[in-house]
Amino acid sequence: MLTGMNKLRIIIFQKDTPTNRSFAKKCKHVEFKDLQLTPSLLKGIEALGFVAPMPVQEQVIPVLLSKSTDLIALAQTGTGKTAAFGLPLLHLIDSSKRQTQALILCPTRELCMQIAGDLRNYAQFMDNIRIVPIYGGASFDVQLGQLAEGPQIIVATPGRMLDMIKRKKARLSEVRWVVLDEADEMLNMGFQDELNGILETTPAEKNTLLFSATLPSEVERLSGKYMNSPIKIIVGQRNASAANVKHIYYTAHARDRYQVLKRIADYNPNIYAIIFCRTRIDTQEIADKLVGDGYNADALHGDLSQAQRDHVMNKFRIKHVHLLVATDVAARGLDVDDLTHVINYSLPDDVDSYIHRSGRTGRAGKSGISVSIINLKEKGKIKMLERLTGKEFAQAKIPTGRQVCEKQLFSLVDRLEKVEVKEEEIDSFLPVIYRKLEAMSREELIQRFVSTEFNRFLEYYRDSSDLSVEDRYDDKRGGDSDTDRNFTKVFISLGRRDGIKTNHLIGMINELTNTRSIKMGRIDIMFNSSFVEVDSRSALQVIDAFADAIYNGRKVTAAISAGRDGAGAKPERSNFKPKAYGDKPKAYGDKGKQQGDRKPYGDREGYSARKNQSDAPRERSNERGNERPKYPPRKRG
Repeated sequence: MLTGMNKLRIIIFQKDTPTNRSFAKKCKHVEFKDLQLTPSLLKGIEALGFVAPMPVQEQVIPVLLSKSTDLIALAQTGTGKTAAFGLPLLHLIDSSKRQTQALILCPTRELCMQIAGDLRNYAQFMDNIRIVPIYGGASFDVQLGQLAEGPQIIVATPGRMLDMIKRKKARLSEVRWVVLDEADEMLNMGFQDELNGILETTPAEKNTLLFSATLPSEVERLSGKYMNSPIKIIVGQRNASAANVKHIYYTAHARDRYQVLKRIADYNPNIYAIIFCRTRIDTQEIADKLVGDGYNADALHGDLSQAQRDHVMNKFRIKHVHLLVATDVAARGLDVDDLTHVINYSLPDDVDSYIHRSGRTGRAGKSGISVSIINLKEKGKIKMLERLTGKEFAQAKIPTGRQVCEKQLFSLVDRLEKVEVKEEEIDSFLPVIYRKLEAMSREELIQRFVSTEFNRFLEYYRDSSDLSVEDRYDDKRGGDSDTDRNFTKVFISLGRRDGIKTNHLIGMINELTNTRSIKMGRIDIMFNSSFVEVDSRSALQVIDAFADAIYNGRKVTAAISAGRDGAGAKPERSNFKPKAYGDKPKAYGDKGKQQGDRKPYGDREGYSARKNQSDAPRERSNERGNERPKYPPRKRG
């Protein structure tokens, strides 16, 4: 069909970017039958149940059918890229020639097999079309035999394809199209050298098309090297996540991260999710814990053989596994429909990885939820992701045990209401069942049935704690302080010159007030003093507790801070009566000693002596008029 074409096409497909609106207007209300595809190809599309193309298909297919040109198409994950480049290729391929005319490169084995399978489905009514997947982890002999048959289309991963080229088993001299699908992912995975080696063996004149979710500088350099004046088609927003994905995050202590994960899974009874971890070790460890706790979970990471990976993915696709714990590399190229959640057990290091993760849900026009579990130190990463993706990340409160039980109970009732009753199969058992249960009332019967199914959750969450963490510390780059709401700023006459640090102040307040329940906000430590935001209801209690406090032989004072930095809420009257400092049962920070042996607060054994010996010579003259001590002559030796 392309006998007059003197130029090869390299099609590099990508995913996330702005929209080519002028072209989109021309493509509104288009159906596949309007795209002038061959009848046998249309028959295959109709057999699959497809009627109207998705946006990226609407815009790309007419361009590829109408002209010989390089093309860059940026579209989100799950928007139908395979059909966008696959249908034009199948339409234009000369099936009478047993020569490789199209080469499609992709980053992973799973994506390679998926693309090859999709193309075979589209071409099911076309004659003499051979499509061969070439990827690592499979038998060399089998793939060599398939290449010897002269396939018109090769779908391959870069490493195995370059190996075949070096062995002179793949003949690419007649290739007219090269498709680089997920180009950004291939470069992220370190396939730069393999791509260069493959592209240099293809004919010199080529048409290049590029599709990806993001457009980092590495991909732009690749397109500049191998593409000639490409047409750009952008579907969506560049480097942005899917519009139909909701982004939320939970804040918890790092030690509670796994417990939060289980709460999320229990709170969503119909969850079908991928859980992303940073390392292979974490991935396997989390999966093993989930399985041990009774969840349908499994792990996907680079330590698995190809047969093990295929087995895990098959179980996940047929929903025998509901929670797939995976690394970023292992999950690249996965195409699984109907995912309800993507869970970031650990946040990725860059925005592109987050976009690829969240793009696994909300595919093909469906909605999805991207969940991140973070600690307080990672709040800045969330703000960075909001800024770079242009999406709002909503902070959610971790479900309590009661809320989880309530959600599970209602889910059980819903399943009971919708269950299909197979009367013919159970009719013979019903008389005995009726006789055994006839003494029970309707209410008692319902209670017993629900308890049978539900007692596990009630038992597990009976005494569960609240895992939510309050974000007490404000972002130092700006924003309103907690003082503006329900905190009072307290002045304390200790600062850096006293060797005071944040944990010292918190410990001192907890001990002097004889409680650990006082909420604290921002703590600012100056040279001579410190300011601590405390719950307004406890402010006077804190001040009273410092009435007789001594630190390193010096009396410590505390007061409500006044002026611009003063309290934002009026402190409540305190009924707190401070105990004599020596009445406390144990010394601060010295669990093994009785308080009777205690020295004045902060006067640890030998501390003052060391302070005078080591620090004093380095102190400059201060406002008290102390003279700067003279340094002893340095010994020469």
